[in-house]
Amino acid sequence: MTPVVAVIAPGAMGAAVGKRLVDKGATVLTSLHGRSEETRARALAAGMTAAKDDDIARADFILSILPPGDALSLAQHFVPALTASNSKPVYVDCNAINPKTVDRVAAVIAPTGSPFVDAGIIGQPPKPGDAGPRIYASGAAAPRFAALRNYGLDIRVLDGALSAASALKMSYAGITKGTQAIGAAMMLAATRAGSADTLMAELQLSQKEMLAWLKRQLTTMPPKAYRWVAEMQEIAGFVEEDPAACDLYEGAAEFYERFAEDFATGGNEAKALAAFLLKASPGN
Repeated sequence: MTPVVAVIAPGAMGAAVGKRLVDKGATVLTSLHGRSEETRARALAAGMTAAKDDDIARADFILSILPPGDALSLAQHFVPALTASNSKPVYVDCNAINPKTVDRVAAVIAPTGSPFVDAGIIGQPPKPGDAGPRIYASGAAAPRFAALRNYGLDIRVLDGALSAASALKMSYAGITKGTQAIGAAMMLAATRAGSADTLMAELQLSQKEMLAWLKRQLTTMPPKAYRWVAEMQEIAGFVEEDPAACDLYEGAAEFYERFAEDFATGGNEAKALAAFLLKASPGN
């Protein structure tokens, strides 16, 4: 039978995942209560259907795709509806949260009787013609979630602990987004010190591959920085047994928070970073 999948919420990733499922024949629900007109329009364009909590609780799967700071509160929100539902959908937490947070979310869902799956999304939102991001999944119910491979999702089931998928996500994002924070911080520092041209020249000479990667990533980072604050905090919790590493990611969270505030108010840091990256363009 065609699955009914609830995707919450229809942000950039959630709406793209929803559209992929719709395009492959699944019925996709979402919650639009209190959402902006922009979000409503995005959900409509993706072919998602607005639904109430009770309808969502009768779906086959619920995919939680949110900023990581909202993962626990969303699970708590659906407890009454899931408890009352006879359907018991598989609740899949796809957020960038650390294993301890996964355990807290799973503990909230457990009394409802709904199976719980931990998932970590690595890659960009799916686009027409591509395979989409890899969605790593762990937990006893992960093979059930993997049935959505038949509807366009690249789901890869992991052995091990319930939170194995999130442990992978934390490790991967700690490298990629952590490196972006370091790169952006040093580019801005060089700009303040008046050595931006010299730094760019040296990067072009000795670090061509790193520079090309940083340019691709940092060009699109500014509007996403606000979402990465909580993610860096989750990674700090993931490495908390290593105090120096914990401090490193707490610092990255503070960097992204300040950068996001500056970007939102049209400040100078995003402009300075864009100007530095422009130096790497052909002809500069």
